[in-house]
Amino acid sequence: MQILVNPADELPIYRQIMRQIQEAIAGGRLKPGDKLASHRDLAEQAVIAPLTVKKAYDELEALGFIETQRGRGTFVCEKPPRISSADQRAQMRETARKLLSQAYLGGMNFEAAVKILKEADREIAEGRKEAS
Repeated sequence: MQILVNPADELPIYRQIMRQIQEAIAGGRLKPGDKLASHRDLAEQAVIAPLTVKKAYDELEALGFIETQRGRGTFVCEKPPRISSADQRAQMRETARKLLSQAYLGGMNFEAAVKILKEADREIAEGRKEAS
């Protein structure tokens, strides 16, 4: 899997890595049991510090998306983490508020924000199809 980082992005690099791995898992491009690149290999490929990759991997592991097996490597967990539906709704509501605030501050209306959401859904769905 190719990870692309943008140093100019307001999102920290380790968070960019986390987001791309989570999206790849959600989209089916990374499947349970798939092996991820080592810290050093990914750092070399993305031209970043290995500790940045380690931080991303550590947080993903704490969230239950990946697991490190000593001497073998880092793998996508067999079962992705599950959160309660109430917690999921609360997280989605907060994310939706942030998205809409950003859209409105940028001069977009609700319909334009929905269009962007649909485009993102299509991209994730395409990732699922490619992985099948």
